[in-house]
Amino acid sequence: MANDLTPQDPRASDNNDIHRAKTSPQTRLSPIWIVPIVAVVIGLWLVYDNYTSRGTLITLTMESAEGIEAGSTLIRSRNVEIGRVQSVRLSDDLSHAVMTARIQPDAEAMLREDSRFWVVKPRIGREGISGLGTVLSGAYIQLEPGQSETLQREFAVSDTPPVAHSGQAGLQVSLVSQLGNSLRVGDPVSYQGYTVGRVEETRFDPDSRNMHHQVFIEEPYGQLVTDSTRFWTSSGIDFQLDANGVSVKVESLEALLGGGVTFGAPEDLPMGQPVEPNARFNLYPDENAAREGTFNRYLEYVLLVDDTVRGLSRGAAVEFRGVRIGTVAAVPWNFTAPQPDSRARFAIPVLIRIEPQRLGIENSGIDLEEWDNRFTRLFDLGLRASLKNGSLLTGALFVDLNFQRELADEYVAETFSGRTVFPTVAGGFAQIQAQVTQLLDKLNALEIEPLLAGMDRNLQASEGVLHEVREVSASINQLLNDPSTQAIGGNLNATLEELRSTLQGVSPTSPAYQELTTAIERLDRLMRDLQPLTRTLNENPRALLFDNLDAQDPVPRAPH
Repeated sequence: MANDLTPQDPRASDNNDIHRAKTSPQTRLSPIWIVPIVAVVIGLWLVYDNYTSRGTLITLTMESAEGIEAGSTLIRSRNVEIGRVQSVRLSDDLSHAVMTARIQPDAEAMLREDSRFWVVKPRIGREGISGLGTVLSGAYIQLEPGQSETLQREFAVSDTPPVAHSGQAGLQVSLVSQLGNSLRVGDPVSYQGYTVGRVEETRFDPDSRNMHHQVFIEEPYGQLVTDSTRFWTSSGIDFQLDANGVSVKVESLEALLGGGVTFGAPEDLPMGQPVEPNARFNLYPDENAAREGTFNRYLEYVLLVDDTVRGLSRGAAVEFRGVRIGTVAAVPWNFTAPQPDSRARFAIPVLIRIEPQRLGIENSGIDLEEWDNRFTRLFDLGLRASLKNGSLLTGALFVDLNFQRELADEYVAETFSGRTVFPTVAGGFAQIQAQVTQLLDKLNALEIEPLLAGMDRNLQASEGVLHEVREVSASINQLLNDPSTQAIGGNLNATLEELRSTLQGVSPTSPAYQELTTAIERLDRLMRDLQPLTRTLNENPRALLFDNLDAQDPVPRAPH
């Protein structure tokens, strides 16, 4: 039977093909696979969306994480939330805090090399109260985007807000001062009382023992800073009482409360040329010191003062006939140095500086050697220095230069500790003391006893005169107390009353006055009636004897 089913038999092969299973390719996907495929796609999309929505992870460092909470503290820019702090930990060396935070993808472009972060929280400072909105919501970190093209993922967080915004136009300069000023970050920088900038940074250099300040001056005020500009500390109120009198200067209210920096160009210097960014300037303690700092070319001389120097201080003026030409540099100076051999008594050395720039001479026109030779010639002509009182109120002294022609031949060149000695003469106080001494000597030479005896006699005579005056006064008092003297007033009043009555009797309304007026009128009429008779008698006196005035004068008959 096996032989019948051999493959060589065609009939047997046909029968096997009929009963054998045949394979064919799948023509379509089964619907059952749609659900897992869709689930996988959704899962992948969720994973991708979650990864992309997480944002950029950055690292922040700061000195202290006060007010920062992991998972709660927000990162904002212009008060818009752009991220959140994920974790807070200490650094490996335990010197600062390290925070990790995620920034939203749409804010990733803000993470530039010069971007700045700082903590916003309630503060009470010189500028007032800020950050009150964080009292309930908690502190947050503020981000200010930078302008750099370089991206960065690690940043330092400042505890205070920056003074100037990133990209703000302005000028940064560096100030160097001695230790002791009270400048802080955020203090105002003013020009003629107007705030034009702020202090950005302050630090102390222990090697040089100087304070270094970085200040930012806003545009367009940066052009006010030139190579002739001087910076000084403004204390709000500057009260000075010196040889020039009382001076009071008041800065802005902000500087009055917290201080600050003021700058300007001295009046006797040109405006100068603009400076480059980060230029370095000295910070002076006050405006006077800043003005004095401009006179950097000078000659030094030593005054050997035989009088007292009480009232003479560093910074006092050196004047020539009222014009200031220098400054006292030190009182005393090099006190232990040996005195010149020509000195018979110990003198107080005072170092002074002659500053030609005070006369309006520019640096290029100053030849210090020529000025030194000029003063040497003036010494031979009698130029001398003396101490004079500049203020009776404070007793401050200054150095006065003037010519003493009578001392021109007495000048002897001297040096003290390598400096030329400026010849001096006794000051006003010494002259007054000499005059007082001479006066006392004259008083001691006077014969006081005869003078006192004469004064005693004069006093005795004066006592006698006073005794007589007392007696006269007593007599006058007795006369005034006499009743008859006191009655004089009453009698006088009665007399005046009688006189008043008499005067009333001759008044125009009294009868006597009217009768007198009538009698005068009658007399006047009588006089008018007698006027013709009087006129006739004056013209022809015989009318009184003859009736006919035209008849011839009778001729007497001759005797028979």
